[in-house]
Formats: sequence, structure tokens, C-alpha cells
Amino acid sequence: MRLFRHTADLPEDARGAVVALGNFDGVHRGHQVVIATAQRIARDLGAPSAVMTFEPHPRSVFRPDDAPFRLSPFRVKARYIEALGVDLLFVCHFDESFLHKTADAFIQEDLVAGLGVRHVVCGYDFLFGHGRGGDPALLRQAGAAHGFGVTEVGPVADDADGVYSSTRVRDALVAGNPREAARLLGSPWEIEGRVEHGDHKGRTIGFPTANVELADYLRPAFGVYAVRTGVDQGSGTVWRNGVANLGRRPTVGGTVERLETHILDFDGDLYGQHLRVQLIEFLRPERKFASFTELKDQIVQDAAAARAVLAKEPRTEG
Repeated sequence: MRLFRHTADLPEDARGAVVALGNFDGVHRGHQVVIATAQRIARDLGAPSAVMTFEPHPRSVFRPDDAPFRLSPFRVKARYIEALGVDLLFVCHFDESFLHKTADAFIQEDLVAGLGVRHVVCGYDFLFGHGRGGDPALLRQAGAAHGFGVTEVGPVADDADGVYSSTRVRDALVAGNPREAARLLGSPWEIEGRVEHGDHKGRTIGFPTANVELADYLRPAFGVYAVRTGVDQGSGTVWRNGVANLGRRPTVGGTVERLETHILDFDGDLYGQHLRVQLIEFLRPERKFASFTELKDQIVQDAAAARAVLAKEPRTEG
């Protein structure tokens, strides 16, 4: 997949694509249908398939004081999109200037002049441009005027008649239900980050942890999870079972929210490496213990519970 962080002066072979439009936070099953529709049309037309997305997430510009909410920061989102087999990824920098760009200007400058789109695909609820003045109907009008096709994908629902959405995924995670989030996404939700030095308390009680800051990620229910942990080794990712605490670590007076993962049956130095941690099952809420001895005893139980859960879990391929 080729990545472009601009729409001007593109090489000719990056123009004339069939482009799926959207933010695609989480790249859930509904998003996947929109992208797959663009890919099918691209194959029929003999054109490249593409996704156009917006970074940072527009909500962080509209409402900068909101609590962290991202399901997939850009690095993760790009990996998900690439895994779907998309040819091109266009990233529009969403800042104050872009915020005030009208829907007509976005169509004229970015889609027509910049990308030379052959066809665009969007969800039924896709809104764009200053004041959210653009919608699928406006795209169809512009397509008729400028000679590009438009496909609007209707609501994509699951067996429970609920429409797939990033909001439903967030709600499931905040409720401590990572399995429901995985069902909506099509794969376990994961947190990725560089392993940082912590206070080394876990090592003193026999449970060293790999610590990852949560940054812009949504905060799921705080507590202990059975996890699958992806460790980069050469050109591939090796997945290992683990148990993780997500929260503030009240027993040691912690105030910083982070993910601390103990990888089962592993003894290695992970500092500085990127780690992928998939939340598989919520085991218990975070709590404050009266002593390190009590904490250690509980971690032993948590590790055993994680082993039992993960022994029944299908193998993660990444």
C-alpha cells in the first residue's frame, strides 16, 4: 500500500482511483464493507483502490478537551487498512484550516483536482466540509457534474439488528466487554505502543511487566485482562499469552493511566520495542491491595485465570 499525506501533485498512477471516504476509527465491520465496496468497484473498472481518511481525528479538533477516545491511532489504522489489500491511502491533515474548508472546496480541490477520482464510496452517514455541509447527496450532484461515480453504502447491521459503529465498540470496551468489541471489529481490540521504563515494582514480586502509555487511546474499563501480546521479532510478530493491568495502579499510589503487561513464560528485554496488546477477556476490576504480599497472591490467581482463558482461545495470527 502506498501512503500519501497530500492530494496535490500526485503521480499519475495514484490518480483516478476508486476512493472510500471516511475516518474509519477502529476499521470495524461496517467500515470494512465500505472499503470492500470500493475495492470491488475498482476491480470492475480496472482502477486502483484507495481510502481517504483524516488525521488527527476531527473530533479532537472540534472538541479538544474531550477525554481520549481513539480506537485506532493512525499507525494502527493504516496497518488495518493495508491488511485489507487497499492500494492507496490518502491522509488529509485535519487542522483549523481544513476545518473551515467548505464541502464544495473539498470536492473541487481534493477529490477532483487532487485525486482525479473515478468513483467515490462512502457510508450513509458520511458528512464533510465546514459545518458538515456535505453529505452523500452533495457528492452525487458533484459526481454528475464532474464525471465521477458515487456509491453510498447503507447501514451495515449485525445479527442483533444493531448497526456497526465506532460508538458501539467504545461502549463495549468501557463496559469491560472486549469480546463484544472484538465481534464488532472482526478481531480483538488492541493497544500498541513503545515499551517504557516503569517503577520496576512488578519485577520485585516476580511479575515483570512491559509498560505502555495509553496516549490518545480510549480508556476501557480499568482492571485486569487476559491478553495476547505481539512482540516484533525481525520481519514478523510473535504472539504470546499474557495478563495485563490497565489503569492507575492504586496499590503503589500510581496516577498515570497505563497498560502493564506480564507476558507468561517469557524472559526477555522489551524496552524500546513496539508492543501490540490484544484485550481478550476482562478478569476483574482494578483495586487497591493492603500489601505487596496480597497483591502478589492476587496476581498469581490472575495469571492462572488468564492461562485458563487463553488455552481455549484461537491462535492469534496478527
